[in-house]
Amino acid sequence: MAEHEHVRVAVIGSGFGGLGAAVRLRREGVTDFVVLERADSVGGTWRDNSYPGCACDVPSHLYSFSFAPHPDWPRTFSGQEHIRAYLEHVTDVFGLRPHLRLNSEVKLMTWDGERLRWVIETSSGTLTADLVVSATGPLSDPKVPDVPGLDTFPGKVFHSARWDHDYDLRGKRVAMIGTGASAIQIVPAIQPDVAKLTLFQRTPPWVMPRVDRAVSGAERLLHRTLPVTARLRRGLLWGIRELQVQAFTKRPNELGLVEQIAKRNMFRAIKDPGLRAKLIPSYRIGCKRILLSSTYYPALAQPNVDVVASGLREVRGSTVVAADGSEAEVDAIVFGTGFHVTDMPIADRVVGAEGRTLAEAWSESGMRSLRGATAAGFPNWMTIIGPNTGLGNSSMILMIESQLNYLADYVRQLDVLGGRAALDARPAAVDAWNDRVQKRMERTVWSTGGCNSWYLDENGVNTTVWPGTTTEFRGATRHVDLAEYDLLRAPAPVPAPTAEPEPASVAHPAHRPTKKKAEADA
Repeated sequence: MAEHEHVRVAVIGSGFGGLGAAVRLRREGVTDFVVLERADSVGGTWRDNSYPGCACDVPSHLYSFSFAPHPDWPRTFSGQEHIRAYLEHVTDVFGLRPHLRLNSEVKLMTWDGERLRWVIETSSGTLTADLVVSATGPLSDPKVPDVPGLDTFPGKVFHSARWDHDYDLRGKRVAMIGTGASAIQIVPAIQPDVAKLTLFQRTPPWVMPRVDRAVSGAERLLHRTLPVTARLRRGLLWGIRELQVQAFTKRPNELGLVEQIAKRNMFRAIKDPGLRAKLIPSYRIGCKRILLSSTYYPALAQPNVDVVASGLREVRGSTVVAADGSEAEVDAIVFGTGFHVTDMPIADRVVGAEGRTLAEAWSESGMRSLRGATAAGFPNWMTIIGPNTGLGNSSMILMIESQLNYLADYVRQLDVLGGRAALDARPAAVDAWNDRVQKRMERTVWSTGGCNSWYLDENGVNTTVWPGTTTEFRGATRHVDLAEYDLLRAPAPVPAPTAEPEPASVAHPAHRPTKKKAEADA
């Protein structure tokens, strides 16, 4: 095999997960790493999603790294441009630029069992790495439904995560497909400018008021002067959400009061009984992600907006046809239809120890991993924001930092083991972890709430959300338990023969990496 550039760690992606991993590696004394990014700048989903009105639905002081506090957030809920600027700031402050490989999309990763390393083919060349940290994120690859006739549409078509800023929507007839987190921000942002907006809604969302305001200059000065005040603010925001999660995971029937608050939010803006009937969900609040907006319902009440309580069935020329048969003539179609979450696209590009892809390994069981990080048969390969690490009510940065703790200890364990070594999650450990997660999932609102959400895979299994508090997850990922892993060692060199060669009919056994229980070797 030709020699390629070799690094100790290859991080894939430069969103919160990838940049966080890079910072943590440097703090652990690891400097021999690269960050592979397919785009021309950092930012992940906050680079790709630049649609009108794009903002975060988690408070700013909680949606940031604990090790990189930002006292100057301009609003309590930050917009896309401020979050992207924050990630650029983190990149500079922690000296990550030299490690970045921009415009380097990963095409294929293949485990080399003889040399205990990953061979990574990218659009800018091939390299090898001892450890791969996949931080591609669940909101990175847009999902566009296969709509009959869409290819015949003469107008403009794009996904919310690939917004065409060169196309002017002013005065146009626009079809908005979907009513998720992106759509409820896009609708009020474009409604005043378009001639007609037709919103295709398969399932109405629960929408709570968005209590957003500017952060005063005095508050920012206080946070800069006394950083402890920013930490206290973050802690308060975190604590409130830790208390709330109990209702989602253990007592869904107690969410009725929250539903009443959401209904009042709607009734204040929507006076038409017919429109109200379309917008009231029939499932328990929290079963799908709760959305935050104080402008969505007022926009829907405007005369140039039509809500179609049905999904898009087909396109006939410039006519969009709903599942209920209603039609509308439009100039542009905007898909707010989410991302490939339960079928992680990177999984098709990861070939493990047994010669099959991660996608193939997950084809029957669904996405499964050990502590949201590692998968059996894929040694020294770890994912950030892996299976069952998502949150329905708090900041993903909390979960990311927990997984960074796990990454740090994983690197330490490899150092202690010494030599050419790799850790491979034991199938029994993966099964035990996922059995516990799914058992806890049974009583949560995501399982009992009566909805079909993007948290569920094609078999109806929730492979997305963590059914507990962020505190519990942090405890579960504080250390790597070597008993949950098999230790792989590089094969010993074959000694030169000292006796007469064996008869040709006797075949030598294939030399493969030895595989012993980690607790025995450690």
